[in-house]
Amino acid sequence: MKMVPNISWQCDKCLGQARTEWLEKRLREHEKRLEILEGSLEQRASELIGAKSGEPATNASTLCPGLPHTIGRKALVITGTFVLLTIILGVVLAQTTTFFEETVHKSKNADGEDSRQNIPINSTIDDDVVANGTLELVDVGRWGGSPSKHPLDRLSLPVHRVIISHTASESCESEEVCKYRVRVIQEFHMNGWGWDDVGYNFMVGGDGRIYVGRGWDCVGAHTKGYNMDSIGISFIGTFNKILPTEQQLQACQLLIAEGVRLKKLDPDYKLYGHRQLSATESPGALLYKIIKTWPHWSSVV
Repeated sequence: MKMVPNISWQCDKCLGQARTEWLEKRLREHEKRLEILEGSLEQRASELIGAKSGEPATNASTLCPGLPHTIGRKALVITGTFVLLTIILGVVLAQTTTFFEETVHKSKNADGEDSRQNIPINSTIDDDVVANGTLELVDVGRWGGSPSKHPLDRLSLPVHRVIISHTASESCESEEVCKYRVRVIQEFHMNGWGWDDVGYNFMVGGDGRIYVGRGWDCVGAHTKGYNMDSIGISFIGTFNKILPTEQQLQACQLLIAEGVRLKKLDPDYKLYGHRQLSATESPGALLYKIIKTWPHWSSVV
């Protein structure tokens, strides 16, 4: 019988030898690369040492050791351009963020400068004060008030007292904000104290407008024991340390004069500060000092 050599065995042997030769070749190539890299690192180290000692630098790339100088310069230019664009983008984003924050702040505070609290976010504070010497009354419907819970008692006209108070709240200097203040006061009087309506007959805004409460004909709820024969006028704000506006003072005087003209007030009425008739600081030390100089103010209760 003729013997046939194991061809598959011979092929396996050849393939194994070929794989070994291929791996050895690749290892030698990697060793060369490592040698080149080590040489580049040594050259870079020499450059750094030479730079410190004042020796001239070589033409090797300062950015990428082992690469030609032209390639390193291109990489440096590209990197610098990218950094510059990043800085510009950061500045633009910072400016945009600042503008957005200022816009939000202005929308909340209406003009960016009024930092008073409790102003509605959608309010618009305009320079809409009444300063032309005219009397402007804002009725309940216009300032968005609620109707009285029950019919109010009627005053016996004309009355003989005007009682000046303050609301002991934050002030207001535009119609929009003053209307909001008055709504808050009414809500507190009706739901907090359980009264039938806002307690004052009239409220005077820093914008120079008169905000009608119970009006000329109805008994107020502002000064216990004196409501039946008086008109209660309250300045919106707190005037222990700050002065009312000139428009506020003028509007109040115009209102009193109108009450006399309409025969709602006796021509010989007496003017009082709330503190004279009740245990309170109202209408505030500074406002009280002012009304003491007005005609009809009386020290005799």
